[in-house]
Amino acid sequence: MAKQLDYHTIREIFTRFQEMEAEPKGELDHVNAYTLVVAVALSAQATDAGVNRATKDLFKIADTPQKMLDLGEAALIEHIKTIGLYRNKAKNVIKLSRILVEDYGGEVPNSRAALESLPGVGRKTANVVLNMWWHYPAQAVDTHIFRFGNRSGVCPGKDVVAVERAIEDNIPVDFQHHAHHWMILHGRYVCKARKPVCGNCLIRDLCMFEDKTL
Repeated sequence: MAKQLDYHTIREIFTRFQEMEAEPKGELDHVNAYTLVVAVALSAQATDAGVNRATKDLFKIADTPQKMLDLGEAALIEHIKTIGLYRNKAKNVIKLSRILVEDYGGEVPNSRAALESLPGVGRKTANVVLNMWWHYPAQAVDTHIFRFGNRSGVCPGKDVVAVERAIEDNIPVDFQHHAHHWMILHGRYVCKARKPVCGNCLIRDLCMFEDKTL
């Protein structure tokens, strides 16, 4: 775990991220808050690209909780069976859809606690939805952010909650909205787990990672 970087270094890092891509976007396809919840829930232990392939046709016919219930679990499984843990995920999608219809009038709630009460929706999923749909600066810490935060010193922490708190406490407010997207993309394509591409890293000179590659 790297030492926490200082304010000025972090500001320079995110200034560079912003200059490279001012409006970073999540890579999961969705058409509304409900399909975003479903897509993020399906993405656990799966790639965004794989989820997008599975939901391309699904969301054309089931883009609301009621339509998903009408589709049914068996038909849902046929759409998502290429995704890992698809049977359990299908059960959760049906359960959360029923709760949304019965308890929330078919609408997706926008508090973290309410979102986390839905089957298959954890803190990360809730934060993604709050950030991407309601533009609240929630920080969804995944494996990419956890790795990047601890290697670089931007937001080191022993667990995801500690990293989330480090982001909130140390990254300047004007970068908070897009912070987790910049870090996810950087971790996914540059600061990779096995072979980080340090030679092409725009923050190489600022990063605390001791095992930098060429």
